[in-house]
Amino acid sequence: MSFIEFDKVYRRYQTGEVSIPAVDGVSFQIEKGEFCLIVGTSGAGKSTVLNILGGMDICDDGKVRVAGRPINDLSKAELVDYRRYDVGFIFQFYNLVPNLTALENVELATQMCKKPIKAEKILAKVGLRDRMDNFPSQLSGGEQQRVSIARALAKNPKILLCDEPTGALDYRTSKQILSLLHRTCRETGTTVVVITHNTALAAMADRIITMRSGKIVQIAVNDHPIPVERLEW
Repeated sequence: MSFIEFDKVYRRYQTGEVSIPAVDGVSFQIEKGEFCLIVGTSGAGKSTVLNILGGMDICDDGKVRVAGRPINDLSKAELVDYRRYDVGFIFQFYNLVPNLTALENVELATQMCKKPIKAEKILAKVGLRDRMDNFPSQLSGGEQQRVSIARALAKNPKILLCDEPTGALDYRTSKQILSLLHRTCRETGTTVVVITHNTALAAMADRIITMRSGKIVQIAVNDHPIPVERLEW
């Protein structure tokens, strides 16, 4: 049994009398500790897949299992616990609390966890030892994204879900963030799932799931991922 399993998953949205399939019979597996990319153009369904996996959305049909647990059968209270304890989220636009310092933003996340990692330790790990007392407005885009990553990692999650984490960053900073995520995956054994439209990132991933129009068109396993530093796009 794989760590993450999607089995013939559907998600439909109703617009008037028209039913639009955002996810159309999707099946795939991701192993524990893998760095997985879900790639596709806008509207491919990758964000919907990520939201279903993160417990922020529900599927209409099919099964979603994490460590053998069918998360689409969980109650609302159980889903809250799943999102709180098992999943770390990293978004494109950081979603930091503007009137809290970097340290306070990360500490806020640790207050909701069973076995959090100390905020100071995580911020130092992501290279922000000297920026802990700065507010988001005093940080660059790359630094804000590092705070966002630290906030997610401080929860000590089993899965790290990243929604276009470099979409708002320049080329150099994007590489730094991707390197940090890749290193986190390798050093901690956390399963990392990144959605992106940038197919050039495929060479760094263990598994690449390509989506188009709500369907999976290809699943590739990469036995020899290359370092982020060698990527060009």
